Amino acid sequence: MKGGIEGVIEGIIEGLNPIAAMPLFDAYSADARRDVDLDRRRDAPATARNREAILAVLQAELPTEGRVLEISSGTGQHAVFFASRLQPRFWQPSEPDPMLRESIRAWAAAEPTENLLPPLDLDVMRSPWPVEGEAEAAEQGEAAAIATSAITAIVNINMIHIAPWEACLALLAGAGRILPADGLLYLYGPYKRQGQHTASSNAAFDQSLRSRNPAWGIRDLEAVVEIAATQHLNLHRIVEMPANNLSIIFRRA
Repeated sequence: MKGGIEGVIEGIIEGLNPIAAMPLFDAYSADARRDVDLDRRRDAPATARNREAILAVLQAELPTEGRVLEISSGTGQHAVFFASRLQPRFWQPSEPDPMLRESIRAWAAAEPTENLLPPLDLDVMRSPWPVEGEAEAAEQGEAAAIATSAITAIVNINMIHIAPWEACLALLAGAGRILPADGLLYLYGPYKRQGQHTASSNAAFDQSLRSRNPAWGIRDLEAVVEIAATQHLNLHRIVEMPANNLSIIFRRA
C-alpha cells in the first residue's frame, strides 16, 4: 500500500503544503525538540475541519486507559490534537511514508505532549505489525516498554477508500489479532450504504478516486462490517458525521 493516506487525500482535494525540514529523532525529549527544524511539518487542511467532531466520538467511546494505535497518521496533525485531549491514554501514531513520519515528529516537537509516542513504521499490509509481540520489542527496544502500555484501541481516519481493498482486509485482520476483548476499532470516512452513495458529492468523490487508481474507492459499509465480523470485531455504533462521513465503531469479541 502506498503510504501517507491523510496526506494523499489532501493532495487530491486541496493540495498538500509543506510548512518546513527536520532530522529524525528517537523521543520527544527537550534536547530532541531543540534540534528539530519544524520545516518538515506538512499541512492537511481537512484535519482542522473534522478533528472536533472526531474527538467528541473518541471521548465518548475510547477505553479510559491504555494505548491508542493510530493507523496511517499522515501529517501528524490529528495525533498532536487528539493526544493532548485524550490523556491519560497514550497516543501511538504510525505511518509507512518516511517523509510523513518526519512530519509527525515535527508536529510533535512543535506541540509537545508527554503522552504522544514517536511514530512507528507500520504498513497494514506488512505482517506482523511492529506492535505485535517480539516485533514490537525489536522495533522499540526494552527501554521503550515504560511508554508502551497495552493497546486498547485502534483509530483509522480516511484510509480505506484511498487504498486497495486488500488494505482494508489487512487492517481488520490486524485489529482482530491485536485488540483485547472489548477493545475498540474506530474507522472514519465516507461509505456507501446498501450499495448506494449517501450524497452526490460522495459519488463524485468516488468517481475521482477510481479515475486516479481503480483499486481505490468508497467502500460498502455492509461489506466492511461483514469482513470485520470474521475477525471477531462486532459493529457497536455508527455515528453520522459532518460532510457526509461516518464514524464506524467496532468492539472486539
